[in-house]
Amino acid sequence: MPSAFSTRLAERNPTAPPERWVYAPYDQLTDRIGPLASATRGSVGLILLESEGKGGRRPYHKQKLALILANQRHFALEQAAKGVPIRYEHASDGYAAHLQKLIEELGPIATMRPAEYELRHEIARIDGLEMLPHEGWLSTPEDFFAACGDPPWRMDAFYRIMRRKTGYLMRDGKPEGGKFSYDVENRKPWRGEPAAPQPPRFRPDDVTREVGALIEKKFTGHPGRLDLTTLPVTQRHARTLFKWAIEECLPQFGPYEDAMARQERTLFHTRLAPLLHLHRVLPRDLVEGIIDSDAPLASREGALRQVLGWREFVRHVHEHTDGLRNVKTNTLGANEPLPPAYWDKPSGLHCLDRVVESVWDEGYSHHITRLMVLSNVASLLDISPRDLTDWFWVAYTDAFDWVVEPNVLGMGTYGCGDLMITKPYVSGANYINKMSDYCSDCAFDPKKNCPLTNLYWDFLSRHEKKLTGNPRMRLPLNSLRKRSDEQREIDHDVFLQVRRTLRKGGRVTP
Repeated sequence: MPSAFSTRLAERNPTAPPERWVYAPYDQLTDRIGPLASATRGSVGLILLESEGKGGRRPYHKQKLALILANQRHFALEQAAKGVPIRYEHASDGYAAHLQKLIEELGPIATMRPAEYELRHEIARIDGLEMLPHEGWLSTPEDFFAACGDPPWRMDAFYRIMRRKTGYLMRDGKPEGGKFSYDVENRKPWRGEPAAPQPPRFRPDDVTREVGALIEKKFTGHPGRLDLTTLPVTQRHARTLFKWAIEECLPQFGPYEDAMARQERTLFHTRLAPLLHLHRVLPRDLVEGIIDSDAPLASREGALRQVLGWREFVRHVHEHTDGLRNVKTNTLGANEPLPPAYWDKPSGLHCLDRVVESVWDEGYSHHITRLMVLSNVASLLDISPRDLTDWFWVAYTDAFDWVVEPNVLGMGTYGCGDLMITKPYVSGANYINKMSDYCSDCAFDPKKNCPLTNLYWDFLSRHEKKLTGNPRMRLPLNSLRKRSDEQREIDHDVFLQVRRTLRKGGRVTP
């Protein structure tokens, strides 16, 4: 029996053969850049590949698989409705092998250079595949090297170069408001006001429901809850989410960018990253929407820094290190395996358990929970940076290798040392208590007996020799040296106890 998708595609698909064919990878679902953008109607045919093998390569969150497949199928339908001939293929033998067969049938095929390292290298040596520049980026390698030169690389230098080059939030060659960054003003905790906007929901159509059924059947052993109503999968959905992000989230994004809350997983974050990475929303459109909005300057600048600054920066780091393959990725020698707590086994640490719950519930948590809860706890426990990176890769809907590896190996775990950041991002209970309400119903008291504080001091103690000499670590190391031998011994005992308990899948108790 024909599927709903194949039936709808057959009804819309033009029959006249195109002059040439273009392959669009799963993260280039747009006709506003690349060969489709400049083609006359019907002159270019579009090839899309769906690979069950790719989906089964790792235990990807069901939400992630559904998001990508549903967006790709709807993109095919949207393009067919515009008069673009479609070849929608199911690649059981891998992307490279299937593309080679199509080239033998159809002749030379063009594609924009894939953003994802894994796919890029799989298809790099195909005869007859023309690799075109990726037009979705906002910066060039020349921009990166003009700003950063040789490593260590710093995002703030790159960001200033990009602000000057683009003119975004600049007046007469100077940043609006007199500062390039308002990060120090974007650190307010959220205590329930102003009310956080609720993300829009979407009614799944027959094509999306079919994708959901496929995921539940073919990838039944994969983790995560599947909720199709939270997935933006059409261009119309993308526009809805974009409008919500600019109008409802952006005005308060700046002050509460670093805040965390139990009941409000999104707060004022936009949830646009998955659509940005798939190019259902173009980065340039988001940047222009940010700077043209009526939101306060600190909010506009904070959001611009995430897209024009950090997102572009990490992809250059990934590119120029061959996917972090020619740099150290475990500077501190952390080799503890990822504990079951990250796979939704309660740990007794309320902050960790609440964030992990949200990840497996939605394939999402915002960037501070990723950095200061998930990565922080992993760093304090000496969990392998590679293990944690691979977990992020499968757990988050917006995680592709070019973005997740620099973020986790390079920043979250200090695995690459000072390659792209100045210090490890670690903290005890005080930071989490200040910036969230996680501690309010935890069994531990953040000011008296939360083990995260002991883990923090023992982390500094274990890695003191490697961190000495880092100017950003001078103050915490000076404080460490004031701790008595007895306090240090207690810290280490807590570390050993927590590590042992979590390794066994147990729950840490007071």
